[in-house]
Amino acid sequence: MIISPGRNYIFVHIPKTGGTALAMALEARAQAEDILIGDTPKARRRRARLKGLQARGRLWKHSTLSDIDGLVSAERVAAAFTFTLVRNPWDRMVSYYHWLRGQDFDHPAVHLAKDRDFIGFLAAPETQAALRATPARHYMTAADGREYCRLFIRLEHLEEDAAPLWARLGFTLEVAPANRSERGPYAEYYDARAVQIVADCAAEDIARFGYRF
Repeated sequence: MIISPGRNYIFVHIPKTGGTALAMALEARAQAEDILIGDTPKARRRRARLKGLQARGRLWKHSTLSDIDGLVSAERVAAAFTFTLVRNPWDRMVSYYHWLRGQDFDHPAVHLAKDRDFIGFLAAPETQAALRATPARHYMTAADGREYCRLFIRLEHLEEDAAPLWARLGFTLEVAPANRSERGPYAEYYDARAVQIVADCAAEDIARFGYRF
């Protein structure tokens, strides 16, 4: 997440949507007072600034607008240019699975991904529950229960969809890929049942952003 008082924007980083690449591009032009929350190089250098800050939820790279209540007032959230990246859910779940398999921290999702193949991972009730519970709207909903998002940028159409952001900033950023996993095309990981699982669990985002398998 990046909170920029000077440029009046809030970037919310939804997991496995290409957000690290955009965060790194944004932080390359960060202003001195910008609050960088995450594990990108400049965010790590500024991490000490987060000590003592009070917020409703956890301050980490994937904080939601609700999480930052108290750190950022409701009025500032409503007035800010709030934006995020979204991604084809079928592709995103393959990326998420491979990322989990490369981790070594103690978390149920990590253990599940390492213990099962991709189809088995998707079939797990806990995987489906997590996917259903966290559409893009979840991340862009503030503490008042209202969604605030001026711009959803589809990763697959970044150049086109980001045009309003570049216009707002007054400059264009080069977004270089980051944190890519080594894998094949996402469609190769699916059978008919797995396709339907994602279709059901991510139905809101699929309909909203026009995604297809």
